[in-house]
Amino acid sequence: VQLQASGGGWVQAGGSLKLSCAASERNLLIGWFRQAPGKDREFVANINYSGSATRYGDSVKGRFTISRNNAENTVYLQMNSLKPEDTAVYYCAGRRGLIVSQATTESMFNQWGQGTLVTVSS
Repeated sequence: VQLQASGGGWVQAGGSLKLSCAASERNLLIGWFRQAPGKDREFVANINYSGSATRYGDSVKGRFTISRNNAENTVYLQMNSLKPEDTAVYYCAGRRGLIVSQATTESMFNQWGQGTLVTVSS
């Protein structure tokens, strides 16, 4: 499985960005994680293979929205009301056979994309 994350960039606080994760295979649960300099990788959001279930990390609830277009094998992460503390490298990860409540730690995923950098300035 190949996962390609894109869409990162620089934005001012309060702004928005939309990340994409293109997968080479179907029927994957996809998760987004992020890692800020000097910090552990943090769960951001996930979505099941059908798009019927999602889960969010506490720090992004109400600001980020995860969605998917299965016709294009792509998962999106819409990030609104961005804060400087959202600055990180964002990674997408995939795995079959998980439910959203299981897929909130990096150890549950066996396929990872290369990461895309998001920088939010104050």
